[in-house]
Amino acid sequence: MRTHPAWIRLLSLSMVFSAVPSPAWAGKCAGVTMPDEAKVDGKPLLLNGMGLREATVLNIDVYVAGLYLERRSKDGKAIAVSEQFKQLRLTLVRDVDTEDMSENLERGFRRSAGQTYPKLAARFERLKSWIPNLKEGDRFVVTYRPSVGVEVRHGEKLLGSIDGADFATTLFSIWLGDHPPNEGLKTGLLGGPCG
Repeated sequence: MRTHPAWIRLLSLSMVFSAVPSPAWAGKCAGVTMPDEAKVDGKPLLLNGMGLREATVLNIDVYVAGLYLERRSKDGKAIAVSEQFKQLRLTLVRDVDTEDMSENLERGFRRSAGQTYPKLAARFERLKSWIPNLKEGDRFVVTYRPSVGVEVRHGEKLLGSIDGADFATTLFSIWLGDHPPNEGLKTGLLGGPCG
């Protein structure tokens, strides 16, 4: 009986195992799972990291955020200003009413904008007017398309779009800039531990 060289047997085995689909990797944080890859207009974006938004001195869990980028990065400021497709997904882990979400978003946006806020104010007010009452399990998605602007969705419902790279940079800087809602959230979005 003729035997095959060892390398042929190994090659055959590797071909068999490569034909078996491997499970897609996914990120998990505070009970929320997000896929490792998302697509925007057919372009694949990679999960850069996931972080947990904690509020008040009691560290109450509010939402889990996942950041998707064309290229993974640990530099928050560079990500915020980058002209690449990027997406931030927020999955609520508790109910949040419109007023609370609007107040927190405005506080973060004003801090992020600094002296440029007056130039961005009208666009921010438009965004604020779209924020619904959010329920546990709801998903709020912010997507930036270079040279087009920011698109905002609540679940599958398109709430609207806002143009301007300056607006997008300020919006993403809420989570990735010098004054994030909480440090653990930013750390997680930049690929560190969640929470």
